[in-house]
Amino acid sequence: MKILALDTALGACSVCVLDSNLVKPLAHESIVMARGHAEALMPMIDRVVSQIPGGFEALERVAVSVGPGSFTGIRVGIAAARAIGIACSIPVVGVSTLSALAAPLVADKLPTTIVAAIDAHHGNVYYHAMAGNGRMIVPPRLTTVRDAIRTCGSDPYRFTGSGAPLLAIEAWSIGLRAEAVGALVAPDVAYIGRLGLLSDPETARPTPYYLKAPDAKPQEKGRIARVP
Repeated sequence: MKILALDTALGACSVCVLDSNLVKPLAHESIVMARGHAEALMPMIDRVVSQIPGGFEALERVAVSVGPGSFTGIRVGIAAARAIGIACSIPVVGVSTLSALAAPLVADKLPTTIVAAIDAHHGNVYYHAMAGNGRMIVPPRLTTVRDAIRTCGSDPYRFTGSGAPLLAIEAWSIGLRAEAVGALVAPDVAYIGRLGLLSDPETARPTPYYLKAPDAKPQEKGRIARVP
């Protein structure tokens, strides 16, 4: 099965095409960026897909990161994935950014607690914790750095994601064994593809996965009353 994987949820715009029978991606491109995903994504998809025999007609599934992450970035990726799914008549699946961040550490099969964390700013992180064998210890949640360390299981820890340095510093400050490893900006889009290959299109829906409400709120002052 050939799958197109997209990630615009965090600090990169990334696209790859994987074949389920091969280890390495057939084609791949990634650019680190804080903004501009909407402008960069579609040309990147076109460049990547044009590198595989058969182009879009060869694709059999699309996987896209659904969050947690940037509200705008998540929607950019999901909109593109859904559009390609409709145009190519192929299923689209959603993959958690936290799962994609943790996946390469789980593959190492080391006897540690794996914590994938995304910096949510103001001393908070989105995170989940897993045993080295992939068993979930703490499901995805939004909490403070301090509370995350005190609820994510026993050390030693392997932290990954943009929140990893924050958690590592907190862990070291109370004498726990920890290291920050793996991707610190965004997940490897190939793992979004690999997890997408394993996902069930009936349950892994390409819908935004938020752990907090939007920061933007409707304005109340100066609102014009509706005419009856």
